[in-house]
Amino acid sequence: MSDMPRFSRRSVNGALVCALTAGCVSTPPAPSIAIPPAATVPPAAPVPEPASAPPPPPPILNFQEAVTNATRQVFATAPAAGTLPAIVVIDPLVDGVTGYQSRATESIQSRIIAVAKKEFPQYSIQPITAESLRAQPRFLIGTFTPINADLKPTGERESYWFCLVMGDLSTGKIVAKAVARAQLDGVDSSPTTAFSDSPIWTEDPSIQAYVATCKGSKVGDAIKPEYLDGLLAAALVREADSAYVEGRYAEALDLFRTARQNPAGEQLRVYNGIYLSLVKLGRSDEAVTAFGDLVTYGLQRRRLAVKFLFRPGSVRLAADTMTSGNYDMWIEEIASRAASRQMCIQITGHTSPTGPAALNDRLSLLRAEYIQSRLESDDARLRKRTLAAGKGSRENLIGTGRDDASDMLDRRVELNPIEGCADAGHV
Repeated sequence: MSDMPRFSRRSVNGALVCALTAGCVSTPPAPSIAIPPAATVPPAAPVPEPASAPPPPPPILNFQEAVTNATRQVFATAPAAGTLPAIVVIDPLVDGVTGYQSRATESIQSRIIAVAKKEFPQYSIQPITAESLRAQPRFLIGTFTPINADLKPTGERESYWFCLVMGDLSTGKIVAKAVARAQLDGVDSSPTTAFSDSPIWTEDPSIQAYVATCKGSKVGDAIKPEYLDGLLAAALVREADSAYVEGRYAEALDLFRTARQNPAGEQLRVYNGIYLSLVKLGRSDEAVTAFGDLVTYGLQRRRLAVKFLFRPGSVRLAADTMTSGNYDMWIEEIASRAASRQMCIQITGHTSPTGPAALNDRLSLLRAEYIQSRLESDDARLRKRTLAAGKGSRENLIGTGRDDASDMLDRRVELNPIEGCADAGHV
């Protein structure tokens, strides 16, 4: 804004006005009075424009409608491709917190393919493979995450947040994005076979890069290099998962091991896949070593969540077709790997939100104490180097409260290194 105009400076003359009366006597002129210049008025501060209100969240729709709308928006708003039909590969969608693939994310992928085939014939949808990536195609990624009323993945969940993004490898840019919300009811969020069988969970950099590319990007942004670096490994993992699900365990093992040799192959799902394939092949000694590698992977990332399945309302471990007979080995390997690294470990139990909070707090602590006693019994070096705690349902990763395979991770036991304890020598 320009300066306001300055006031003009005036001089006052000393001429007096004589009264036109008899006997008027002239008087000497009054001395001139100097009026100082007026002060400069500073420019007015610019008035900030009112902040625009954030757009309202999308409405909560039924699952099929939410997926269909988001798919149409992404394909309709993407710029026309130079060569037709344009190849689009799908990097399998995941839960935005756990990184798990589920029956729901598989259903979303099937729906995307159906809508694109019917309404957008200019695109050719293909699975992500090393071969399809050579063409520098467009790609789709997406997250499907249960959220609360504040649109956050904590507390009581009330809907699913669906994010779908299209990127173009030939330009290195994000070219389209859509978000939607879906109802919790009628959605099968149970993990796929490979993820359901996996015994260990921790935050994985490759999955974090995937999620960040979907949630943290907008149209026109450069594709995050952390995601690009892992694309070839992602293609190998997808093929390995398919082989595992179809019972081709030797092939799955070879693919998982090949993925591990990739520069971006240091991934939790790769380590889980190697272990599971060896178990299915009956190669027990190698499976023990592979599980130990899983433990080390989690401890290095300072968060090791283990799917110890307990009987309902109990501290007794439940028999499970996949893990039955393996708990003893798991505990032994965890104890050995932690003790050999001279670590102190906090052991934290978790429960689903079902039931009274006070009861869940107590039950989660008892379960942590049970695992603590087993670890210390297996390796005496851990005595006085462990702490047990219970979090109840306050740190649920899924939070839907279904108490089935879909929220199994909410009933986990976590083992996290305690900072500075190794130097002190005890807790």
